Amino acid sequence: MTSTDAVDQTPDTSLRQPWLHDLSITVDGNSTQLSSQGGDVEPGSAQGFYVDDVRMLNCLLVRVAGEPASPVAGQAQGARAEFFGAARAVGDPGADPTVEVRRVRTLAGSRLVEEVSVISRATEPVRATLEIEIGCDAMPIGSVKGGRVVADQVAATLTADAARFATDRHDVDVSFAPAPVSLEAAGRGALARFEVSVDPGQTQTWQVAVTVARRHASGFDADPGGDAVTWGHVRVTADDPRLAPLVTQSLDDLRHLLLRDPLSPEDVFAAAGTPWYLTLFGRDSIWTARMMLPFGTELAAGTLRALARRQGAQDDSERAEQPGKIAHEVRRTAYQGAAGLSLPPLYYGTVDATALWVCLLVEAWRWGLSEAEVRELLPHLRAALGWITGPGQPDSDGLLKYLDTTGHGLANQGWKDSGDSMRFRDGRVAEGPIALVEAQAYAVEALLGAAELLEGLGEPGSEDARREAELLRERIQAGYWVDGADGTGRYLAMALDGQGRAVDGLGSNMGHVLGTGVLSAQEAQSVAEQVTGDELLDDFGIRTFGSGNGGFNPIGYHTGSVWTHDTAIVALGLAREGQDAGAATILRRLLSAGASFDYRYPELYSGLPMMGRPAPYPASCRPQAWSAASAAVLLSVAVGLQVDLPKGEIRVRPLRPAPFGAITVSGLRAGRAEITVTVDAQGDVSLSGVPDGLEVSISA
Repeated sequence: MTSTDAVDQTPDTSLRQPWLHDLSITVDGNSTQLSSQGGDVEPGSAQGFYVDDVRMLNCLLVRVAGEPASPVAGQAQGARAEFFGAARAVGDPGADPTVEVRRVRTLAGSRLVEEVSVISRATEPVRATLEIEIGCDAMPIGSVKGGRVVADQVAATLTADAARFATDRHDVDVSFAPAPVSLEAAGRGALARFEVSVDPGQTQTWQVAVTVARRHASGFDADPGGDAVTWGHVRVTADDPRLAPLVTQSLDDLRHLLLRDPLSPEDVFAAAGTPWYLTLFGRDSIWTARMMLPFGTELAAGTLRALARRQGAQDDSERAEQPGKIAHEVRRTAYQGAAGLSLPPLYYGTVDATALWVCLLVEAWRWGLSEAEVRELLPHLRAALGWITGPGQPDSDGLLKYLDTTGHGLANQGWKDSGDSMRFRDGRVAEGPIALVEAQAYAVEALLGAAELLEGLGEPGSEDARREAELLRERIQAGYWVDGADGTGRYLAMALDGQGRAVDGLGSNMGHVLGTGVLSAQEAQSVAEQVTGDELLDDFGIRTFGSGNGGFNPIGYHTGSVWTHDTAIVALGLAREGQDAGAATILRRLLSAGASFDYRYPELYSGLPMMGRPAPYPASCRPQAWSAASAAVLLSVAVGLQVDLPKGEIRVRPLRPAPFGAITVSGLRAGRAEITVTVDAQGDVSLSGVPDGLEVSISA
């Protein structure tokens, strides 16, 4: 009997998705480590060391004199975590602990190194036993996410100073330095013992190294790609002292979420988030690359090419594939989720990733992606435009829409992809096919941008793209505007349902329409008033679903929570529409949210404050790519930097009022040039590093 067979006998009613908000999480590419805040990986939980979506360690316990250290402090950033505890069973008597246990954890791809130090502040020598227990269960991460956290242990093969666990696809080797006094079986794992002998004021250190090697390949063996980007030069100083540490943490987290495309390892993309989504996700990876364009085009180029290699080529309803369509997600194996969700390894169930891919290509071209690289992707651009204006609009009404026809795919295929996210004002859940307002807006932006790109390269098709964009813009105008009967005013519905009715729940979706070329100045003002009104704007961001809607839940996944990236996208759109006051307000609240979460943005949270702080969404991924990249939006919107190298232009229009006071950002990129932008307390702008031949315009 396999471990999966044993677990599947657990009654479904007992299965609950694990909560993550109270865990320490580190990540590096294809590996992630979840532990308690004290550093232990506790069996019988979701904790563990995961590589290639398989749990390689489900147990890593450290004991001094038979007891775990009492946690005092812990901190995780990117691939590194530190833990500080007290060994209260040894040392001097009294209230003050005198023996510390320090743990430093570092991930480097499929290798985990943990240093354990015992530090004595006691008056007498400390003599004790240190025990380190390890175990492996090879549990697939999808099963853990579904609540199946207990499985049969993989038997350990022991030598005098090392242990090995052999799984179906991997070898897991564990070594110790110095060698243990003894290493013996514990259950089916291993227990290493060491002698602690520490004099007053001295330190004794041991190292545990866990190295995972693939025995054979799977369909998507992606390796870490953090060394492919050049974000180390990014520096921020601002009057608001919270901004710099938020950016530092976010860029470090994001760098460790980067993966190399197994089909072309020189190309990197951002995995969506840890622990559940360490893989290529069309929408998430694209938005992350868009947000990071002010710091270079490498991530955009890798993301564009990775998705282009997997662009739809045929009609396949099981995969939701159509010619020209950009994929939703790529996994190593088929995914089995809750409520009958079953997805193939390559799945195309997304209505918006195709248009967003086009938008990324256009923006990367403006920020300096070489003409040769752009031209290489032109066939994929034309295929994407063909899907947007063809199969993406399945009905005569000419709107992009989706409907899962398999019964086991995603019921909702926009970014709000939970089954209950599309609701009317009274809380009723809308029935498909669903035509999201933001999907139409993304398509308008993609068509207008593609027209500009094609024209700039002397390629045909620009007139057709502009005509299609105008037709789609007219359809948005005709079908989505709602006059709120309860005094909410005029706003854009989230979607149209299967009967063509406006899904009039007041939601953040309308904020994604800002800056896409759909709205007049007056309409942009109406949307700005809604997204910054009391019903949607919380103390810490934009609610996904307004508080006056039926079914509002401030800790519901898409029914009232605040998503970091969603809020950042709304701020970006407001700035593009010249709605500076609203954008500045949102940026300040988004910064406050980041500071409240120790400068590590979660995927989502409840904005309703508890004693002045947002409440965590317990199952939120952390770090998550487009949440971490939102820190870049804070910078680019605050200084108002826009680059259009094909036109030879750099424009700077900092926000007024300045959300963070005086600010300097270095490490910005325009093509290969590195630029520094400074906006002083009076709003005066200075730039350095601008290459010759570019026209710089600065506006107040």
